[in-house]
Formats: sequence, C-alpha cells, structure tokens
Amino acid sequence: MADAHRDSIRSLGATHYPRAVVEEWAAVVDGHLYLQAMDRGEVFFIATTTGPNGPMILGFASDYRIDGTVHGVSAYVRGSAARRGIGTRLLTMAETFGRTQGATAVHIEASLGAVDFYRANGFVAVSEGDVGLPSGFRMACVFMRKELQAG
Repeated sequence: MADAHRDSIRSLGATHYPRAVVEEWAAVVDGHLYLQAMDRGEVFFIATTTGPNGPMILGFASDYRIDGTVHGVSAYVRGSAARRGIGTRLLTMAETFGRTQGATAVHIEASLGAVDFYRANGFVAVSEGDVGLPSGFRMACVFMRKELQAG
C-alpha cells in the first residue's frame, strides 16, 4: 500500500508543493504507518488489479473516528489510476462504513492537489491551513467537511 501512496504523492501531489515537501511527505509513508493507524481503529478500503508482475494496489481510502459523530477520511490513487472513478468509489466505501459506525459528518485535511476531487465528492472547504510533517516541514492543506445523509 505504501508504494501506491507514495506514487499518488509524487505524481498527483507534486504539482502543488515544493519538491522538498513532496519528498518529506513521501518519506513518512511506510508499512508501519498503516499498522499504527489500524491499531488506532482506522479501517482501509483497497482497490487492486493484476498486472504483468502480479497484484498491484491502485488506491485506497480510509475511515477513522475523530470525535463523536465526526469521522476522518482519506483517499489516494496511483497517478495511472486517476480520473477513472476509483478514488470516488473508494471514498464512498469509507463514508458508507463511517455512517454504519455513527458518523454524521466526515472531515479531510485535503492536500492542495486533491481539493477539486473532494469538492466534486460533496466536501466544502472550512478553512485553509497546514499540517506538520515529522521533520518539521509544514504542508499547506485545505480543511474540508461533508455532512453525511442518512443511509
């Protein structure tokens, strides 16, 4: 999953950030990241395909509880899988799961390159800001929110 995540960062996110930020962002992505997230209760939804070298992850989305009925979500797809509906389908799965867990709204710290994707999927911008990476780099983002309809 880390390979697909880094591919997404370097191919889709790279056009909106300085190279140093992109590399620092990609550097924090490793297998332990997902294990730690799962230990905290984050649930992942993964899209795969079979290629000439075997199975390949095209993208993933996740859901995690933030506070009460507000959940966090994320979605990443490889650059080669972008604009094929995979991210939207994965995001919908994460939102649906969150709803089954009591979520009435979802939140995302959207990277600058993903704002249009989340907006197209019903999110609204709440504010602009940044998030810290482990190295101390600050990465600009847009805090977005979506109210979930009762399913």
